[in-house]
Amino acid sequence: MRYDKSLFERVRENEQLAEKFYQVELKILATLNYVDFFETLLNEIAAVFEVPFVWFSLIEGSEVESLLRERYSGQLKTVVNRVEYEFLNRFIDDKGDVLRVNEDLQHYLPLLPKEHCQVVRSLAITPIFVDGELVGTLNQADGDVDRFSPCLNPVLLQRLALKVSICLSNVTAHEKLHGLACLDPLTGLFNRRVMDQALQREFNRAVRYMVPLSVVFIDLNDFKQVNDTYGHAVGDLLLQHLATNLKELSRSSDFVARYAGDEFVLILPETDLTKATALLTRMTETLHGLPVGIADGELFVSLSYGIASLPDPEVESPEQLLRKADQCLYRTKRCYKAGA
Repeated sequence: MRYDKSLFERVRENEQLAEKFYQVELKILATLNYVDFFETLLNEIAAVFEVPFVWFSLIEGSEVESLLRERYSGQLKTVVNRVEYEFLNRFIDDKGDVLRVNEDLQHYLPLLPKEHCQVVRSLAITPIFVDGELVGTLNQADGDVDRFSPCLNPVLLQRLALKVSICLSNVTAHEKLHGLACLDPLTGLFNRRVMDQALQREFNRAVRYMVPLSVVFIDLNDFKQVNDTYGHAVGDLLLQHLATNLKELSRSSDFVARYAGDEFVLILPETDLTKATALLTRMTETLHGLPVGIADGELFVSLSYGIASLPDPEVESPEQLLRKADQCLYRTKRCYKAGA
């Protein structure tokens, strides 16, 4: 009996590919948060399959994109970009088939990171779903025009898409559960426990690399009077309003948390006292122009704040830095109550 040598070669190649996919699957199955998931998956694909360009495109406003932006803003800029649903919907069918293209790549420019546009000659676009909903695509690209040609058998890419979708669904579920333990239920901001961890981390980094760090303690003025006059429902609305705007007015590198009651904390990495003061001045001015609408009219936001910054020879721990900001807030509140 004669055997087709090319058949054996194809079988061996398929076995090798299957083994590579298995390696990738094992790595991503062990991840429990978005940062580890995206970085591990993309690094493994790039290394195992020798793909020069690998990244994710997430649909703006999708559950995954929203959670990622809320919790890990700025951490995955090099491996994740964002696209509109209407754009992806033009070329991704209901079956979620993998798209392989090596012609007319200009039609896919919104997917491509700017630094790759001039060198990419072929592209594999793999739709990713979470709980049956399209959330984005896993993209692989090469300068070789034949690497991801339409003639490429998509079976293994489809298998990868399925595994990635399942794992991303699991990670998303874990992120939601984690969020319940880390987020303040009323405002959606990080809670005090997470704030303590973030402050410790940023304090250590500031000391190690000798960069500035500022902490801001914020307190609503006359909050008890608001509750007594309008009721706790309006008080809660005011807290939510302040939390939303603190988040929106902060920079992507800043950390915003609800400390307790009507107290909030901002952690401002690589920000000295002068810059922190300028930022809070802009915030308070903007917030004053954004009143809360209530049944009886409008309720204007009034707040006091205290700032403490590194370097400071009197501060040797994150607890001392926070306490110093709190003391500064206390002095500001006294001036406010005295009408100064």
